Amino acid sequence: MAKMGNTKKSRRVQRARRHRRIRKKIQGTAERPRLVVFRSLKNIEGQLVDDDSSRTLVGVSTLAEELRGFKGESRMPRVEIAFEAGKLLADKAKAAGVETVVFDRAGYKYHGRVKAFAEGARKGGLEF
Repeated sequence: MAKMGNTKKSRRVQRARRHRRIRKKIQGTAERPRLVVFRSLKNIEGQLVDDDSSRTLVGVSTLAEELRGFKGESRMPRVEIAFEAGKLLADKAKAAGVETVVFDRAGYKYHGRVKAFAEGARKGGLEF
């Protein structure tokens, strides 16, 4: 019997596998687009995607002009700016006529900045 080596996958590969598993179940439509998040080490971005027509309806990043001057006052400024980015995305989505979405966490834990982004979008008026 062959000896199995330690085949630990990188975090990026593990997240990609989780994301594929999630995407099997989640589908965005024109009436209810998919709100997908991407989290890097410093920033977070969210997009509303209509999977039927393969179009991005609205997108927001923490690097956006509207959030450029925002300074967080707590010990976790990145979490605060993620919350504000979620509210900004909700405002843009409402302007585009979108009120309900399907949340796609893209393989990330629903924790920290991803959770703050989702809560900001909810506070801005989006329904999940």
